[in-house]
Amino acid sequence: MKNKHLYYALVILLTSLYSCKLLLPSVSNYDSYSYAQTTSVKVDALALMDMATEDYQSHQKDIQTVQTNIQKIYEYEKHRPKNDFTTKQWQILTDTTGNLWGSFIIKWRTESKLNKVYISEKKKQIGTAFDQIAELESKKIKPADIKN
Repeated sequence: MKNKHLYYALVILLTSLYSCKLLLPSVSNYDSYSYAQTTSVKVDALALMDMATEDYQSHQKDIQTVQTNIQKIYEYEKHRPKNDFTTKQWQILTDTTGNLWGSFIIKWRTESKLNKVYISEKKKQIGTAFDQIAELESKKIKPADIKN
């Protein structure tokens, strides 16, 4: 009788642990392309922000290039399996109604030129957001770390 109860307890415990694993959000593996593109577009975006003291219209081509590169990495991230956390971070970064990259570009377009103090503060915030995306990627399990 004790063995039967022990068996049921073990089955319940294992089922519970397995269920918890299924309920936990899973995270994709490390992707060197993703990491490289994130850090590259960060450098481009922050460099472009320095130009926001100048007329928006005179930098439309540069702005479009950075916007396109951000959109490319976002699309890449969005279609990777188990990558909801990273995708959400890109959404927050690019949200035009938020306080990061998306709204910075809108403000620059609306006001034509921005002051250095505002740009400097936004660069810190936006740089940190890019860093968080890159750090998340760098902390993901690397394929060589996976043990069979």
